[in-house]
Parts: sequence; C-alpha cells; structure tokens
Amino acid sequence: MNSNLFSPLTLRDITLKNRIVVSPMCQYSAEDGFPNDWHFVHLGTRAVGGAALIFTEAASVSPEGRISPADLGIWKDEHIAPLKRITDFIHQNGSVAGIQLAHAGYKASSQEPWHGQSYITPEDGGWEVFSPSEVLLADEVSISTTITLAGVEKVIEDFKNATRRALEAGFKVIEIHAAHGYLVHEFMSPLINKRTDEYGGSFENRIKLLLQITDEVRMIVPENLPLFVRISATDWLENGWTIDDSIKLSTILKDRGVEVVDCSSGGLTPPEKIPVGFGYQVPFAKTIREKTGMKTGAVGMIVSAQQAEEIISSGEADLVFLAREMLRNPYFPMHAAYELGYDTQWAKQYERAKRTKK
Repeated sequence: MNSNLFSPLTLRDITLKNRIVVSPMCQYSAEDGFPNDWHFVHLGTRAVGGAALIFTEAASVSPEGRISPADLGIWKDEHIAPLKRITDFIHQNGSVAGIQLAHAGYKASSQEPWHGQSYITPEDGGWEVFSPSEVLLADEVSISTTITLAGVEKVIEDFKNATRRALEAGFKVIEIHAAHGYLVHEFMSPLINKRTDEYGGSFENRIKLLLQITDEVRMIVPENLPLFVRISATDWLENGWTIDDSIKLSTILKDRGVEVVDCSSGGLTPPEKIPVGFGYQVPFAKTIREKTGMKTGAVGMIVSAQQAEEIISSGEADLVFLAREMLRNPYFPMHAAYELGYDTQWAKQYERAKRTKK
C-alpha cells in the first residue's frame, strides 16, 4: 500500500525517508550542558524506531540561555564530541540528526518541571536573566533585565558559534527556536517587547533579531543543508502575535533560505485560553503552507497513524512533529507503517520481529 506519511521528502541535499519528525523535547538531564547516556539512548531509540528526522531538545547557545541548569548546551567546543557520538548513531540507523538552537530569555534559570519550574535566583544557584523589556519572573518577585544592544550582538554571535559547533558535531538540520516565549519570540511579540529602539515597535523591528540570526546561521550552514525555524503561530492572547504575523514572517523567511517553518503556538505568558485537542495546531501549518508556499511542520497532539497520514495526504503540512506520542512509543513509525499497510525497513537486529500486514 502507498502511504504519503511514508513518502520521502528532499530538502536541499537531505532526503528524509518519511514525514515523521521527533520534535525537540527537553529532558532536563544534562550537566553543564553535556549530553550523557540518557540523551544517547533517548535519541538513539527514536532512530531505531524509524523516525526520519530526530531533533535534540532545545540546545542552549549560552550558559545563561538555558531554561534550567540541566539543559543541553552547545556553547563550548567540549560539547561537540558527546553530541557527535549521538549523531553518528542516528545516521548509522537511517535517520537524520537535527538540533534546535535556543535561548530561553526571561524563562531561563528555572527549576526542572518536577521541582516546580520557578525562577532560581543567583543567590540560590541560578543566574540573572534578560528579555527585550522587563518581565516579572515565575517567582513573582524577581524582574528580568532589559537586554542591551551589546547583549543582542552577543546573542547573535552565540547562535553563530553554536551553528558551527552543531555542524562539527554532525547535525544535518539546524532549527532556530523562535517560539514558546523564549528570547527570540519575546522580541517578536508586542506583549513582551516594549522597546523604543531599532528592535521594538513595528513588526519589522520586532522580527529584526530573528532575521539577523537567520541570516548569520544561513551563511554558516552549507548550501546543501536545510534550515528550519520554529515559531509560535499565535500567542493566543489579545494584542499579541497573530497568524497573520506568522504568514508575513514566513514569506520573509522563505526568501532568506529557510526550508521549513515548524508551526507551534503559545508559550509566552499565562494564562492562555487555548482550545487544546487532537491536531489543534495543524490549521496553522496548513494556512502558512497555503498562503506562502513554505514547507511546514505540524505539531501538537498528533497521536495516531491515520491522523498523521491524513495531515500529509491532505496537504495540511509537509512534516508531522511528534512529541509526547514519541515519549509514549519510541517505535511509533514502525507501528504506524504496520497499521497503514506500508512495508518499512527495520534495523537488522529487530527484523525477526517484523510483521507484514496482509
């Protein structure tokens, strides 16, 4: 049986064997930014499971850009070798390794989720955090520092250096994280960005940081490799970032050499009234794809083979990004192929357990 979900997709010189992507998912298990055996097994298992593209969790471009002290990092050369061990294994098993480069902005220096996610002050072992404008932090006492123009230049430089390291570590796809209320998204949204300089006010000013990072990263990434950008397609908040803004931005990103817009949403400030349900963010991917011609990735409560197949077959998105379903089932692609009656190649070590659907 033919399956659009299991059709290949070529992005520049990289061909993905199917349309299933392991979405970046924080593991809060690193020390000083270094990946360890947990990351190797977590990401490597998804390669054995048959996903075409496997993203690391958000990898911080600087120590102060980490969401938590336990975040993955790529701010120093020593991080390269343990990451290379992971990318080598992913590629040996027929998948493509991707990395999401990120800076957490005012959401940095936070506790791991199982410890409450509150802001950790410098006195308690955290660090000072910054954002486009001052923000009340999660401890409801501390205030973020407004980033200076020199600080903005450092962030851009950090993304550039992280990109070089990522390529040396063997990653074939780079994704810039511009969603979920982290630093780049904070600049984009008028709800957080109250600046009066060249980075604030108009739509053009608020997207300037993302475009500068994109241009610098695209110059470093070889022409034969693709660049992704993750956005929050809407803030789900009045007077915030909207789907119309996302359409406008995606058109600009397409002209700047971005291959895929990964369409998430929200994450900026609570509370948010979000109509969460199966595939609730897929319409954003569809709209951006239709309005701009940009390839898009759909993410958010995609949980079944038939649902994923329909998203791709109907042209709502070019890729499906799976997160929690991949935590529940690292072998989702293998099971999905069986359900859809599509024959995929398994790791030779597992081949004897393969069933073919009649």
